[in-house]
Amino acid sequence: MTENKEVLGQRPDDAAARQAVAPVICYPVETLPAADMALYGAAREGLTKCEEIRVEARDAACFRVPQGHFFRIRSIEGPQVGDLNLFNAGDLSERFYSGKTRALHGTHITTGERMWSNFPTLRPMATVTHDTLGWYGIDQFGGSVHDVIGTRCDPYTHNLLKSGQYHHCCHSNLTRALAAETGMTPHEAEHHVHDVLNVFMCTGFTRDTGQYFMKASPVRPGDYIEFFAEIDLLGVLSACPGGDCSSEHSSDVAACHPLLVELFEPAKGALDGWVPPVPNGYDRSHGT
Repeated sequence: MTENKEVLGQRPDDAAARQAVAPVICYPVETLPAADMALYGAAREGLTKCEEIRVEARDAACFRVPQGHFFRIRSIEGPQVGDLNLFNAGDLSERFYSGKTRALHGTHITTGERMWSNFPTLRPMATVTHDTLGWYGIDQFGGSVHDVIGTRCDPYTHNLLKSGQYHHCCHSNLTRALAAETGMTPHEAEHHVHDVLNVFMCTGFTRDTGQYFMKASPVRPGDYIEFFAEIDLLGVLSACPGGDCSSEHSSDVAACHPLLVELFEPAKGALDGWVPPVPNGYDRSHGT
């Protein structure tokens, strides 16, 4: 009796034909509600800076952005990546959903694309309105900037791979900052910390093994990514202990720098006609 090649893990005779099947985009976005970039662009011309928050190296800080305002995350002293969590300022159960953002926009986001919230609201939380690293595109390694694929450096994976206790990784930084802002205990706050937008981080997947990689960020002082707040936001930003992520995560050795969050208010009347996004219209009956 002839054994099935597939059972043995051998390459079947029609392997090339199977591999040659063309891919299909899971979520075509032609009907996705589009951001009014012309309106946002006009509003950007008359912005007034109203606040700034410095995020120290290997630490995190919180900031609040009213809906209809803009905020920028800026490199100020040297190449540095940041891990960003976003919440509905009035309801922490509504938070950034990196997986759905990735499914809709791809592995990295830039101008015109959005950060979406989790179920059941699934609506835009923030729209990228300007990105000084938009020129980078996708490099020869498959790397790009501002990813929604990495989870955040954390003390649990560090302990698993290296043993020991490391407290200034992004997960712990975000936890401490959120606890301080809200009055929760660190244990309570930790349950709200979620997968991040890796601001300025240059990442991709290796083509031979499919592993997540990082490389030196192209960010330089003065570069920034700017967002429009679609709803009232509570942001938490960690200045990653990996610095520009050219060598390792969770490190006291890597050169690290602070980041700056800047908040801007548009001129009166600049957003006439804009309406904040409402929660998703699904009725939540789930077929029952």
